[in-house]
Amino acid sequence: MMNLLEESIIYATVMYQGKVRKFKNVPFILHPMEVAQILATITDDQEVISAGILHDILEETDGTLAEIEKRFGKRVAMLVASESENDYPGEDRTATWKRRKEESLKVLKNSPDVGVQMLWLADKLANMRSLARIYSEHGEALWKMLHQSDPAEHCWYYRSVAEAVELQLNKTGAFKELIKHINFIWPGTFDREKARYKKYREVSVDGCRLLGKGAKGDVYRYDDELIIKVYNRNNTYRDVEQEIALSRKAFVLGIPTAISFGIVSVGSQYGAMYELVDSDTVSVCIARDPGQVGAYAKMMSDLALTIHGTTVTDEDGFPDATERVRGYIKRGIAYENEALAEKCLMLADKISQNDTLVHGDFHTGNVFLQGGEPLLIDMDRLSTGHPIIEISGLHYFYVVLGEDDPAVVEDFMGFSYQTAKQFYESFMKDYLGTEDEERLAEVTEKASLISYIRLIHKIHKNSEISEDDRKVIDRCVERITGLLERVDTLAF
Repeated sequence: MMNLLEESIIYATVMYQGKVRKFKNVPFILHPMEVAQILATITDDQEVISAGILHDILEETDGTLAEIEKRFGKRVAMLVASESENDYPGEDRTATWKRRKEESLKVLKNSPDVGVQMLWLADKLANMRSLARIYSEHGEALWKMLHQSDPAEHCWYYRSVAEAVELQLNKTGAFKELIKHINFIWPGTFDREKARYKKYREVSVDGCRLLGKGAKGDVYRYDDELIIKVYNRNNTYRDVEQEIALSRKAFVLGIPTAISFGIVSVGSQYGAMYELVDSDTVSVCIARDPGQVGAYAKMMSDLALTIHGTTVTDEDGFPDATERVRGYIKRGIAYENEALAEKCLMLADKISQNDTLVHGDFHTGNVFLQGGEPLLIDMDRLSTGHPIIEISGLHYFYVVLGEDDPAVVEDFMGFSYQTAKQFYESFMKDYLGTEDEERLAEVTEKASLISYIRLIHKIHKNSEISEDDRKVIDRCVERITGLLERVDTLAF
């Protein structure tokens, strides 16, 4: 009786018969066999190695996922599917290149199975060996032979793959070789140290108290002196490095910021350690004593005014927060109503030039109190922009997310939806320095316009849109339509 590897080799040999590789006209079967050989240096998991032999079946032959699952099992089929791009039949492959790569990278970054990362590493290393060899012979003429002729785009793609597999596989020879080839074609893409042995300090948050949840990860109390932010699976080492760099910039500018002193691994995810002795998030403090929500709102508004009063220059290198708003529009409401999207983009364009900072993810779960003083974390969205972008985020977190299901806000913030709305109202009065209802309503209308745009974008990030999601989208579109009749600028 044949084992899994033997059967995979026979099946692949038959399916690839007559096919040749793009370069050198060699039999196609040599590529999947090379991938399998690389995998054999990383793991002895026969399902992963078999997937390496079969990984191009869906793209290069008339084989189907159902057939692979029937012959080789569900996990092998899942692994093969992770390496198979959407075909977009009828569309030019050059035009769909970036879209196909972005979609497949999401699969890589979000998969909990390390076999997916192993398979991707082996396949991309095999490809990079080929590219490096041809680049040595033909130089820049290489790119004219490919569907994507821009070498910067290829650099982005292979760099993204390397970053996605680094935490799990940085100690393998395959990873180090991949880095070497990337740096050969695109010098300086990676620090040369990444091609050497490196072991991250490994920690566990089992039994640790969850302090807060954020868009990029969860924060835990690690011990009496330390907290740890555990980044979501799709965050790379570069993402963590960039956030720490932005935190240091903010600290130098006088913004009260917690600075990480080390990157660690938490299972298959990255973590950042902070020394925060005897501290809790403002969310935890409000949950403990809701009667003091007004006092905490005042503290948060003072902190927001400090951030929004900080002036920077282009040389400081902060991104434009308005680009994020444009992304919400283009990848959300634009799918629903292009005319409305154009109007929203025009409003966003009017506030695009600004030389003051916004935090970008400003809420009570991202602010710690240490000795009664606030310290910000989650600095990865620190950018320049109009304060309405920040205020719209508060309206989104404390009001809009709970309109259909209050439990969403309660789970996220750790206190009741009613307290959340009270926090927002108190914050606005303190931030604007007024009790004038018309003034408060005017600014909240502007903030709510961005909030509903953001909610539509959030729903469109799902792979499927349910009937309930559709109702929420329709309601948001209706509200945005009404708001656009009254709002002619987002500035205040």
